[in-house]
Amino acid sequence: MAKSDKRKLVGMVSEETGHRTYYTRKNVVNTPDKLELRKYDPIARKHVLYVETKKNLGRNEVKPRKK
Repeated sequence: MAKSDKRKLVGMVSEETGHRTYYTRKNVVNTPDKLELRKYDPIARKHVLYVETKKNLGRNEVKPRKK
């Protein structure tokens, strides 16, 4: 069974320090707007707001396998 393109890999970047610490998958059909989560920032040593950004170097889409 092939994977569907409804889920994308996104990076979460800290509002306070600007570091991309977390990566997660989100369903773009159900949540078309940007994801915002409060998560622990190890550099700032406290919980801060993390906002969705693209995964590193434009490798967001999975390439289909060769047959």
